[in-house]
This record gives sequence, C-alpha cells and structure tokens, in this order.
Amino acid sequence: MLKLVDVHTYYGESYVLQGICLEVKQSSVVALLGRNGVGKTTTIRSIIGFTAPRRGEIRFKGIDVVGWPSYKIAQMGMGLVPQGRRIFPSLSVHENLTMSARNTRSSSSWSLDKIYLLFPILKERANQKGTLLSGGEQQMLTISRALMTSPELLLMDEPSEGLSPLIIQEVERVIDQLKQSGLSILLVEQNLSIVLSVTDYAYIMSRGTVVYESPSRDLINNQEVVIKYIGVGG
Repeated sequence: MLKLVDVHTYYGESYVLQGICLEVKQSSVVALLGRNGVGKTTTIRSIIGFTAPRRGEIRFKGIDVVGWPSYKIAQMGMGLVPQGRRIFPSLSVHENLTMSARNTRSSSSWSLDKIYLLFPILKERANQKGTLLSGGEQQMLTISRALMTSPELLLMDEPSEGLSPLIIQEVERVIDQLKQSGLSILLVEQNLSIVLSVTDYAYIMSRGTVVYESPSRDLINNQEVVIKYIGVGG
C-alpha cells in the first residue's frame, strides 16, 4: 500500500528526514514512534505532499508520488488526520463532513450514516459549529472528515494528543474497528498502550531516521529501546 525508500526531506537548509525507509502493507496498521522533534510529522507531510522530499521514493499503491500535489495524492485514496485537529470551526459538523465527501462505489466508501454509526455523538451535534464541540468531539470530527474521503490508506498524526483517558479509549476503539474493516493505517502516536493494542508493526525514529523496527508486540520485551527512544516504560 505504501513504501518509503531512502526519503530525505528538508525545511529550507534544515535537514529533517535523513533516509527514511518504511512500509505499510495492505490492511495493516503501522505505528511510527519517537520523541517530539525527531521527524514524525515531517514524514507524514512528505507522504501527503505538503513538504516534498528532495531525494527518495514514496510509492503509494505502487506509484511514486514524490512531487505530486497533495490533492492528487488524496484523490488516489490517501486520507489525513492531522495533528491539532484543524477542523473548520465556523462550519457545522454536517458541513465539515459533507464538504469532504468523495463519491466512490468502492468497498471503502464512507457515508454520513456510516460516520454517525461510528460516532453517534456527531449525529447529535450535526448542526453545531465546530467551536462549540469539546476537544474529544473535535477529534472525532477530524477522523470522520478524513474517512468521508473514502481513503484506502489513512495517515493519523497523534490522534490521542490532549484527550481525556475516556476519549482515548474511544479513539483506540475506532482505530481497531477501522483495522477490522481492512483499512490500511500509518499511525503516529505517543500512547504506547494504543500502539500495543491496535498496531501490527512499529518503527521508531530518532534524529530523522528509523533506528528500530519490529512487530509491535515485541516492544513489550524491549524496554531498553522503548525508554531510550520514546521515553516511557511499559
């Protein structure tokens, strides 16, 4: 579904990604871990086309999309849940969702009815503006807005950030449900319990490169790596 090969990305003269290689297989959920500032969000931005790499390949469904505009990558079937939510606050929940809808007859197609089954609270809030939603409801809306594009691959950048434990459990439930539906997901996440619960494979970044990779379950038995590169113990 997605393969990064020796990706190098800069912000001006700042050398951020220094040869990233990773892979997301079809219908798998892959975690991208690491401390703040190591290049995780830049990796997401490089994949979706916001910040094009200077070197390397980003192959989505077998096609190298480096240099493509973001809207064309999205039209190919890539969705984004950005860090910080970034909903349209002046629009209602319904408007946020319908403006993102993409007509498709594929099995990955999403509708308002499917969204409201996934997040019933959004149906209750359908006519409320984004500014009136709680932080958790805004995150639900952000995830739902990405799903309304009917993606085959979903990029999720810190979806549990700043949420209460109860809402984090809800996010975890939804990711697992999406996984069971066959959606491919690249998940940037600091919450190790979510990673261990819902992901199949994990990459750990440090200073712009991947320093460790393994099946996610193996992280439980590698506390030295987890503490060194993520900063938490399980």
